Amino acid sequence: MEGPYRNALEWALRHKALTISVAIFSLLGALALFPLVGVAFFPKAEKPQFRITVQLPNGNNLDATDRAVLYVESVLDTIPDIKYYAANVGHGNPRIYYNVASENYSNTFGEVLVVLKEYDISRFYELLGQLRDTFGEYPNARIDVREFVQGPPSEAPVAIKIYGTDLGKLQAYAREVENIVRSTEGAVNVENPIRNNSTDIHFRVNRDKAMMLGVPTHVVDKTIRSFVNGSAIGKFRDKEGEDYNMVMRFDYEQQFRLENFDQVSVQSVSGHFIPLKHLTDVEFAEAPSRITHLDNERTATILADLKKDYTLDQVIDDIDRQLQQLDWEEGYSYVYKGDLESRNESFGGMGIASLMALLLIFGVLIIQFRSFSQPLIIFSALPLAIIGSILALLATGINFSFTAFIGLTSLIGIAINNSIVLVDFANEMRREGASVLEAAQQAGEVRFIPIVMTTLTTILGLLPLTLMGGSLWAPMGWTIIGGLLTSTTFVLLLVPILYILFTRETTGPAGA
Repeated sequence: MEGPYRNALEWALRHKALTISVAIFSLLGALALFPLVGVAFFPKAEKPQFRITVQLPNGNNLDATDRAVLYVESVLDTIPDIKYYAANVGHGNPRIYYNVASENYSNTFGEVLVVLKEYDISRFYELLGQLRDTFGEYPNARIDVREFVQGPPSEAPVAIKIYGTDLGKLQAYAREVENIVRSTEGAVNVENPIRNNSTDIHFRVNRDKAMMLGVPTHVVDKTIRSFVNGSAIGKFRDKEGEDYNMVMRFDYEQQFRLENFDQVSVQSVSGHFIPLKHLTDVEFAEAPSRITHLDNERTATILADLKKDYTLDQVIDDIDRQLQQLDWEEGYSYVYKGDLESRNESFGGMGIASLMALLLIFGVLIIQFRSFSQPLIIFSALPLAIIGSILALLATGINFSFTAFIGLTSLIGIAINNSIVLVDFANEMRREGASVLEAAQQAGEVRFIPIVMTTLTTILGLLPLTLMGGSLWAPMGWTIIGGLLTSTTFVLLLVPILYILFTRETTGPAGA
């Protein structure tokens, strides 16, 4: 305090314009570096585990799905890094991670949870890349390797909703968007649920003949459904009191065949049984595999995950630049959902909360100091804190995430404390008869040790959470620590200068 800081403060007071310019250019330089930091809604989980999803085309049975999952297991058995794995066929794994919901029952779906012996980040992503290349060559199923991500549940980091009315055009646009996303660097596990159509069996009922023979149309429908899926005809209760549905259906072999319908008869109102083939014409027809709606409009959804070292903004910007070049007909449009929508909603809410905090603090300071200029002097610590926050995230290679935003919001209350201490002490010196220059110098020198010690205790208290909190809490810790370091350094030099510039010698602090 008596040596380096006093000399630095005296130099800064002699070169006020230069000191202020250095602070301003430091802020502008830090803001210019912010794109290098990148923005991520939530970081990766960084756990020694991942999951593999297996999806077969519609129409496959459980045995085909089981064969695809067995293939995945055969590949995993050759990898010594794996501690164990658990597979489910026809249903997703139970909730193995807090933001991953279990998949509903489906004959064409399988999932494998893989746990590694240890988490080595370079080996982890190398293994994911190897598995994606291997599984990408499997012809009978779509096999995706997915790592866990922090944050609330989401369809996928990249989710593009395409709106339109005509299913054919909607499917065509979805394929174009899928090709664009698939060719974009950083996008992986690209998924288009309506890429392929399904083939349905259509029964066209001859209504005139059915009416003549006394067969209602709904009876034909009910008979076909009972034949294929079965119908509950009663309940059975065992000795333990458990009830089971008794289902009656046609006893076909492993695979249901079209000629089995020749054995089906429909009962008329008179009690006679009429062969189904006498009342219906059977034909195959192409139909969309899935129809989804959002806000009462038909939509198609393109999903994708992010590769390591790629941020959401990088991938979305590249995709959007290509999507804008497509010839979109009137009535067809697209919107981004997924992490981008969640991030905008969350950051927007945090932005409003931060603005309210600033206004409330500013109002309290105006009442406290009975001045408009001195609260502005105090608030100069906030942009100075942003400098350190950005530099800390850039130095540690961490993206600006939701928790980093929380840390930046916390700095609003933490960083200005040092400015309040300096301005309040300078006002006290003024009331005792000191000049503006003397008050500014004494405030810096006398409050130097309390300010530095307060900053150090805050930083040391955050270090355990920052170093051991993993990818979720490290961004918040580094944001606060970096912000405190630069704001404290600049505040001890800049606030005395601003106090001198905005405080008149002839009046007290209340008239400043």
